[in-house]
Amino acid sequence: MKILVTGAAGFIGSKLMGVLASRGDEVVGIDSINNYYDVRLKYGRLSEMGIMLNDEFVWNQPIQSSRYETCRFIRMSIDDRHAMEELFEREHFEKVVNLAAQAGVRYSITNPYAYLQSNLAGFLNVLECCRHYEVKHLVFASSSSVYGLNSKVPYSEEDKVDTPVSLYAATKKSNELMAHSYSKLYGLAVTGLRFFTVYGPWGRPDMAPMLFARAISNGEQIKVFNNGNMIRDFTYIDDIVEGTIRTLDHVPVTQKSSNGVAYKIYNIGCSHPVKLMDFIHEIESAMGHEAEKIFLPMQPGDVYQTNADTSMLKREIGYEPMVTLHDGVAKFIQWYKSEKNPLK
Repeated sequence: MKILVTGAAGFIGSKLMGVLASRGDEVVGIDSINNYYDVRLKYGRLSEMGIMLNDEFVWNQPIQSSRYETCRFIRMSIDDRHAMEELFEREHFEKVVNLAAQAGVRYSITNPYAYLQSNLAGFLNVLECCRHYEVKHLVFASSSSVYGLNSKVPYSEEDKVDTPVSLYAATKKSNELMAHSYSKLYGLAVTGLRFFTVYGPWGRPDMAPMLFARAISNGEQIKVFNNGNMIRDFTYIDDIVEGTIRTLDHVPVTQKSSNGVAYKIYNIGCSHPVKLMDFIHEIESAMGHEAEKIFLPMQPGDVYQTNADTSMLKREIGYEPMVTLHDGVAKFIQWYKSEKNPLK
């Protein structure tokens, strides 16, 4: 099967691309490799795939993986409409996984226009290309942030998501609405995944696990927001990728939909939320050092609790996370301390 993965230099995308290639799929990964965070991490993820890049690499030109015969990478942006159209016309993808987006809740407070370009205009390009070039199934990344001010937990797919607390969350909610309309209008099979807090080796440097590990390593204070009174549904990267692939292989059909639209939304998380302080203790234990903590108030755009009800994904897809928090944190810290970590 020929699959496009956007956001292929990202945390989830790079891992997903490797697993798909390992099972024999033909995979094309694309990514703009923007400088939202240190690009050494993005290059490192790609090098694990046998794709060696540098800042002089030519845009829109494919490079073959030296590790996987069925894997190629192209540096390009989903908001480049003409490049996207040429790519789809040339490659004839059967399925698409769209993970490309401007990430970050707090970053959206100070850089709102970046989210309009990538998360809205870019996603529209993906939808248009999928419709015109007869893609059989589009899976796209939504986010647990769409639940916003919802107080009911655990979060269920049937809950209303009309109260976002950041522009990032608003763009993800918009993606869900855009995808539903394309599914209804053009018969495009679409599945959206509301990702909950993902962690593990090669994770983003602006997320808590990397921030905590780096601070402890350097003997610096860690910032603990809302005085540590926060709860997160931390999910290990391998479980997220496994669930994404199961979803990709499970194409929604009109006949099985209650409203006649081949469109599904799933939560994908661990369903075992933990207190932020408990997560910090796991990091401290794995690092062998106690962190010096500075307690701060809740930040704009943050929510107190995330907790996924994943019963629908388990029932319909067979998804069930396997990695415990203790084991996952241990694997993350092992990688963090290793020579593979370009930011160590």
